[in-house]
Amino acid sequence: MSNVRRTIACLLIGLGALLLAAAVMVPTYTVGKVAKTPLDLRVTTIAKSVPGEESLVLDAKSLTSPDGSARIDTGVPIVSQRFLTVEEPSGADQMTMQAGQTLRRDDREGDTGLLTASVDRVTIDRKTGEPIPMSPNGSIALTVDKSGDSVADPSQRVGLQYRFPIGTEKKSYPYFDLNARATYDIEYIDESEVNGVPVYHFRQSIPVTNMWDVFPAATNKLTLPAAKWGLEGDGQVTMTRFYTNTRDVWVEPKTGAILKGGEQLHLYYGRSAEQVDVTALKSHLVFDEDTIDAQMAVTQDSLDRLTLFGRTLPIGLAVLGGTALLAGIILGVRSGSPRRRRAVR
Repeated sequence: MSNVRRTIACLLIGLGALLLAAAVMVPTYTVGKVAKTPLDLRVTTIAKSVPGEESLVLDAKSLTSPDGSARIDTGVPIVSQRFLTVEEPSGADQMTMQAGQTLRRDDREGDTGLLTASVDRVTIDRKTGEPIPMSPNGSIALTVDKSGDSVADPSQRVGLQYRFPIGTEKKSYPYFDLNARATYDIEYIDESEVNGVPVYHFRQSIPVTNMWDVFPAATNKLTLPAAKWGLEGDGQVTMTRFYTNTRDVWVEPKTGAILKGGEQLHLYYGRSAEQVDVTALKSHLVFDEDTIDAQMAVTQDSLDRLTLFGRTLPIGLAVLGGTALLAGIILGVRSGSPRRRRAVR
């Protein structure tokens, strides 16, 4: 009988040691595998102009009409919609994100309300969120060919864009702005909450940017009669389109997911960067509640996996391992006790 007990004791001690080792290895090894941006992302984000705040849009038809000056519509409801998917090439350590985005005025139907449209692609590291070091690591499509297919221009970029690093820190990060096609720091502001979830608030300021230098499209530099620009005189006046923006994002730090975002867009025509002659677009856009809820749901799934492999499972294994180890030691001691007593006699 004592031999059976000793065998069981050895098995319990071995099992306990194995479970304790697993408790240490699971968070060390598995969390590193789990703590990556998921490859099955299909995310739609919608940002709308804030009711009651200034929202201006230049009526493009007023620039081409034979009479009158440029007309700026006020109180225009603006909607920005982005559909983000994961495309190839993607794998264990990197992923290619594609974002189709439209900006439209919501007071007009169909294409008549479309202001801008783009398709952006970038291949990033699944942990850091940074574009991978290859050339090119992205592309931007703003135009279409005769068949209606988007024409993608290669883009080489640095800086975050759609995700922050796994384990976001309270510091500034380089962040790529799609409109300016340039990278500027996004600064840590403070810690707050979004629907009860702790988040880090970051803010980025985009300096006034000459859009003709960024992308020499016809709409980025226009020469029209002075009267069309609302100026005195009979001559022709050339105006350049300029862009500036203030971007706010609220990031769940464990996953790097952006739960809430907003942009204060301002595009205008001017004879110089310092002079706003005609506003093209000015609006404060923020994620709507449905978008925030959807971002929260996706992020919560990632948090649940991190909690399972980083805390719940290791604790459970440690408790079971400790219990098995202690039981094996006790059983081993008891199985040897009778022999020691007989030896004393």
